[in-house]
Amino acid sequence: MEGKDERLDPLHSFTVKSLRLDEERWREFVSEEENQVVFNSFFNAQDYCHLFICKDPDSGLSVSLDLPQNIQTKVLCVSKTAREAVTKENSRKILTCQEVQGEDVLSFIICVTEQVTCPLLSNPESSSRWVAGVADEALRFMERQKNETLVMKAQTEGRTFLPHPEGLHDGTDGGKLSDVKLLHACDWTIIEWAELTSEFLQQDSSQPVLDGLKPLPSEEFHFWKNRLMNLVFIQQQLMSSRAQQVASIVQRAESVYWSTLRDIYRDIQEGVKEADDVTVNLTQLQDRLEEVERMEYQQLGDNMASVLEEVRQVWIRSEFYCKPCRMVVLLQEICNLLIHLSRKFLRGEEVMRCLVSDPGLVLDDVRLVIWTLQAFKDSYSRLRTQLEDQNQDSASHSWDFPSHLVFFYLDNFLQRLQGIQEALYVSLQLSQLDQAVLSGVCGRMWTDVVQDVYQDFVRQVTVLSECNCDPTNPDDESFDLYLDQFRVQVSDLERCLVSVLSRALENCSISSTAAKLVNMFGFVLARPLIQDQLRPHLSRVVEMVLMELDQAELLFYSQRERPETISRFTPTPAAGLCWTQQLRLRAEDSVRNYRTVQHLCEDSGESQLVLHRFQQIMDLLQDFRETVTSDWSAQLDSDSVFILEQPLIQLNQQGMLGVSSSCKLEEVLRELRYVRRETDMELRHYAAHLLTCRNDITQSYLSLRHMVSCYNQVVRDVLQVELPLIQDQLQDLNQTLSELQRNTWGSEGVQQLVEQQTHRVLMFHSSVSEARANMDTMMHIIQGWAELHLLQRTGDSLLEGGATEHSYRRIREEGQELLRLTQVNRSLYGATDSSQSWIRYLDHIDDKVQDGLFQLLLRSLHFLSDNMNPQTCSAALLAVSLQLQETGSVFEPSVGGGLSDVLMTIISDVYTAASLPPRISEGRHGNYQVALQQSPELSALEQEVMQHLLQVKEEAEHLRVGLDRYSHLWQSDRQGVMQEFLTYSRQLGPEELEADETPPTLKDFQREIESLHRLSGEVTHLDEVIVLCGWLQVDLQPFRDSLLSIIHDWKNMYTDYLLDSVSDRFPLTETILLLEAAGVELPEHLSAQLQC
Repeated sequence: MEGKDERLDPLHSFTVKSLRLDEERWREFVSEEENQVVFNSFFNAQDYCHLFICKDPDSGLSVSLDLPQNIQTKVLCVSKTAREAVTKENSRKILTCQEVQGEDVLSFIICVTEQVTCPLLSNPESSSRWVAGVADEALRFMERQKNETLVMKAQTEGRTFLPHPEGLHDGTDGGKLSDVKLLHACDWTIIEWAELTSEFLQQDSSQPVLDGLKPLPSEEFHFWKNRLMNLVFIQQQLMSSRAQQVASIVQRAESVYWSTLRDIYRDIQEGVKEADDVTVNLTQLQDRLEEVERMEYQQLGDNMASVLEEVRQVWIRSEFYCKPCRMVVLLQEICNLLIHLSRKFLRGEEVMRCLVSDPGLVLDDVRLVIWTLQAFKDSYSRLRTQLEDQNQDSASHSWDFPSHLVFFYLDNFLQRLQGIQEALYVSLQLSQLDQAVLSGVCGRMWTDVVQDVYQDFVRQVTVLSECNCDPTNPDDESFDLYLDQFRVQVSDLERCLVSVLSRALENCSISSTAAKLVNMFGFVLARPLIQDQLRPHLSRVVEMVLMELDQAELLFYSQRERPETISRFTPTPAAGLCWTQQLRLRAEDSVRNYRTVQHLCEDSGESQLVLHRFQQIMDLLQDFRETVTSDWSAQLDSDSVFILEQPLIQLNQQGMLGVSSSCKLEEVLRELRYVRRETDMELRHYAAHLLTCRNDITQSYLSLRHMVSCYNQVVRDVLQVELPLIQDQLQDLNQTLSELQRNTWGSEGVQQLVEQQTHRVLMFHSSVSEARANMDTMMHIIQGWAELHLLQRTGDSLLEGGATEHSYRRIREEGQELLRLTQVNRSLYGATDSSQSWIRYLDHIDDKVQDGLFQLLLRSLHFLSDNMNPQTCSAALLAVSLQLQETGSVFEPSVGGGLSDVLMTIISDVYTAASLPPRISEGRHGNYQVALQQSPELSALEQEVMQHLLQVKEEAEHLRVGLDRYSHLWQSDRQGVMQEFLTYSRQLGPEELEADETPPTLKDFQREIESLHRLSGEVTHLDEVIVLCGWLQVDLQPFRDSLLSIIHDWKNMYTDYLLDSVSDRFPLTETILLLEAAGVELPEHLSAQLQC
């Protein structure tokens, strides 16, 4: 349209508003060439009465002259109110616009035709101004259009609409036949009805199958449901008033089409009956199949029989569906459903993609699908057999149609699944080559070859897994090409494996190695190609098995006469039986290795030969076993008689108890333990009796051995001081144990007697053992005292005082513990305080305590003596300091009285430790300190300590006298010496009574200052600490500091005088230099003069 088409104005405003379009979108829409053609056809042609505008999901807006199909959105319907061309003048009068949903367009057209167009055309007032006949022609046209619309609507709904003849209205009288046109119209209508009904009745549900499609059961059910609905709809139309008018007209006119109309009535009625019967009988099957579709696929296999049972019920109950052709179609549709569910379960193209990653999981799924489909076929076969059996007994007919018609597609699908299963199974098998490791001389080389084969296989699997097709679609033949190529490649890889395995089997020297190799590669030996080519090499395994059986027989004969080689740690008969069992297991292992490869070898006489040799060896071992068990049973019976006659215990010459014939009893009990393992061994009377009560005898023997051990321990380890305390209890115990010496192992009530006596002995042993443990604890405490350090020093540190409070507290607490333990022992021994045996026992402990304390004191005094001996001491033990006081140099504390007091205090602290424990013996008075102070050995050590003190005192005095060389510094009067120096320029000697006065010069001052400086250096280099006699540390620091202070005062005396006289008597410069050399801090004015 080159310019604006004003005929579009009514459509423009309505469309833009209804579809919510912008102006630009509308202009693009009407400017498209295809759309302009449609608009011009609608406006210019009188035959087009409707125009449809809707939104197209793909291309936006669309316009058409036909009813749009499958439109769910809004549709704009533009209709003409008159059958004429549209101009710009009449466009707003002749066009009507209406918006409807896409599904209701036909209903809208019908409604417009019936309620708008037809009434307008049939109204004389509106058609009076038209040309004669135009209104009638237009009315007939609209009625034809309405019929066509109704037919179209019915078709879209899946129904058949029977059009009405033209000119027939509800008010037309069927009795008046003057209108020949109406009769002809009715005849043509019946012909059209016959064509429509015949076409519909000829429709069959098998048509999709015949067309090569694969319909599902749901389409079958939908077909019969729609068929019934449509037939009922046709029947209702045939019963309508207009249809009855048509029937009345043709009947009265005796039209030849009356019989045709009757046939239509009959066919429709029979069709309704048939469709109703089929629909009702298919309902249960439909429900069952819907349940199956909702199930997990793993549940389908168990429900196949129930599905086919519903099919059988349809076959039996339905009057019209029990036809082979329909049953074949239904079963094919069920097969199609199973194929559909199976492909959905396997996920189509995802099947082969798991070949590399996880073929086992997909293989299980494929096997499940094959099993499920095979279960369906098996259920079908059983059901068909049942129908055949029922056909023989009743009038019902069986399924005599060929099964391949039913399972044609299913068998093709199964064949494809089996190919997939084969590929997955091969992939799963050969993927195990990755873990295969061959041993032997060339094992590494063969392993590398196997790994190369595995890598080639992985590449082939990868190619197959990447195929761009759906392997579950049997119609897709491209997968067969991939699968055939894969099979060829696998065959080549299998030949390589055969070469490797052949060499590996040739290197096997024993059957177990070959069996391990077969087990390792069993996953590929099942392959027919590999199995056929390896059979000659596997025959060597049979030869190795026969050789091993011969070796087992030779070993039996060589070892049978030398039982000592096999009974080193076990009884000889038991060892012989164990040895025969080992030979049996060895032979069985060889035969088991043979059976590993038996199914791979050709069936020949070698199999019978292996089994025959194995049976010979088994018979030989069984004969030997029976001989050994018979002799062993006789020997055990004889030993059992001997054991049962022996007393329970006996007393030896040393007074110790022992279990009678304990070695023999243990040997018999040990042999009986081995006998219990031999289930087929028969024992004689006494041995069988001993075996039945073996547990009781073993328990009694163990109890007796423990009791005897406890008794002997008490007697053997008794202390001389302890024996009087337990003498009476031992005598009572010996009297009761004599009953055990009188009874034998064959006596009645042995176990109860042993339990009673053992209890008494164990109680006595427990008391004595506890008392001895307490005695050991006391000895341990006393020994701890002997090893206790009362005087302690850490490394080279000095001794800090005497004994510590911690040591005192330990001795005091442990002394109380000793006293408590003696009271506990008195209760355990059952002694009284006044008994002589108990008094001697306490005296014994008291002696031990006193000896322990003696060792404690002796150790402490030795510590003092050794650390004060110049020959043995390693570091200083005590310390004093030398100080300068007004009276002169003195030691603090004094080396004489002060140090002596310190040592006496330490010795007193050592002796005090012996007074802390309470006295154990009640008959001895005084504490342990009093007794130990009288010890000559301890007194001698005290004298040694004092002697060392005297020695160090002399050394200290010598040190002090040596330092008195500096006494003039603290004894002289500094003022007098200064006055004498200023008078005579030096100090006068004692012999100089009169001297000439000579005032000191600057050099005299320099001499005196330098002399004091030398003394200061000498004192500074004195040792801070001096050790005398190797154990007394003398601290000279206080003395040295005091002496240096005195020297400093002397030097200040001279320098102060020079500072005061620097400008009066002495040259300025020389004096200042001298003072600086002496380290004197100059005043500011002197420093300034020196700088000038």
